Amino acid sequence: MELHRNYVGGEWVEGASVAGDVNPSDLSDVIGEYAMGDAEQVDAAVEAAAAAAPAWAAATPAERFTALEKIGLELAARAEELGTQLSREEGKPRAEGIAEAQRAAWIFRYFAGEALRIAGEHIRSVRPGVDVDVLREPLGVVGVITPWNFPLAIPAWKIAPALAYGNAVVFKPAQLVPASAWSLTEIISRAGLPPGTFNLVNGSGSRVGDALVRHPNVRGVTFTGSQAVGREVALACAGRFAKVQLEMGGKNPLVVLDDADLDVAVDCAIQGAFFQTGQRCTASSRLIVTAGIHDRFVEAMVEAMKRLRVGHALEEGTQIGPVVDEGQLKQDLDYLQIGLAEGAELAFGGERLERETEGYFLQPALLVETRNDMRVNREEIFGPIATVIRVADAEEALAVANDTEYGLSAGVCTTSLKHAARFRDGLQAGVVTVNLPTAGVDFHVPFGGTKGSSMGSREQGRYAIEFFTQVKTAYTRP
Repeated sequence: MELHRNYVGGEWVEGASVAGDVNPSDLSDVIGEYAMGDAEQVDAAVEAAAAAAPAWAAATPAERFTALEKIGLELAARAEELGTQLSREEGKPRAEGIAEAQRAAWIFRYFAGEALRIAGEHIRSVRPGVDVDVLREPLGVVGVITPWNFPLAIPAWKIAPALAYGNAVVFKPAQLVPASAWSLTEIISRAGLPPGTFNLVNGSGSRVGDALVRHPNVRGVTFTGSQAVGREVALACAGRFAKVQLEMGGKNPLVVLDDADLDVAVDCAIQGAFFQTGQRCTASSRLIVTAGIHDRFVEAMVEAMKRLRVGHALEEGTQIGPVVDEGQLKQDLDYLQIGLAEGAELAFGGERLERETEGYFLQPALLVETRNDMRVNREEIFGPIATVIRVADAEEALAVANDTEYGLSAGVCTTSLKHAARFRDGLQAGVVTVNLPTAGVDFHVPFGGTKGSSMGSREQGRYAIEFFTQVKTAYTRP
């Protein structure tokens, strides 16, 4: 089987070890073997990036546009191939994998355009005869650390703006999804960037990730992952005054009020809670339902869940693929037992399923009669498990929705403009939806959370420039 190497300084290089990439829909299917780096290889990648950074920072907007547009066009042309590979290694249904590859293409093409629009300001000084220019400059070397659940889209929305604004990049993807990262890197390697501008080092968080966030020449780290790891990244960066951007998950509420359209509410809950196997930081993990609609909502949810098709990610008609690996499956099953032990009731699902191939298939589960102080309502599960919390009215619903240490996304289902406005303004989250799933965001507008979900400036859209550049104020007397 061909070994897929890391990419350092414009060369494909072997790592310190090798790891196989296994299909969670079929454990007998090994996708490939991938080099795994170590701290020494991180050091080589950072030094290569540091050497390349000045040339890329000096590149013209047209040169950056051309490179990013080329990447985006190839991603679009190969979306079916790359999306199929993504689904094979991560487990989301093939249609969703292809859509993610297309989204990655859009992101690179969007930031190709942004590379042409890096604006500054010319301001009259308060001192006679003095001009003031406010300029934006790249940070230098940026470390990009991404999770396994969106192995093309999340790397794209970090790497594309980093390059568009003139930074050099060292990319450390999640160890579970090396194939998508390698394919993206192979495309970037042919985009005409100066050698060393972009580097890939696969490997574990404890070896590669830790070395990257602590390296003195990495001036910024953008990270998406768990809150526990994010805290360590923040501490490491703070200790050496490096810039940091963290996205760390959520415990996202979807509020269903008495006046909601029941069909709309169920559709929002099913999509938000269970699609992509619930493995989304924006998933609707807490369904907060007012008393007047509660019983009808639960009954309709169970009927809708019975119709969901769980199966092999590449099989036609599959709506819910497997859980990503054995560790995540065990965590999901453990949380179900924790919820039941705390007094919750299982309305539907929660069984490990057998299919034609051996994989990590789990029937989506709905826990009812839960309280907001239960562990299943406080801790991020990151699986196809949703809880229902019964509340008396809209005011209690808003209070319960905000009673969490997280604040990434939140939604409300209602036909009242009054309630829609109240929850839009009152929900403590970076992303708020009305009559839409809490999961699913556009690539051209800002994304990020509040409280324990995020730290640093927003990702995506025009707001990405805030993290990937620094501001210089220049005074000139002609």
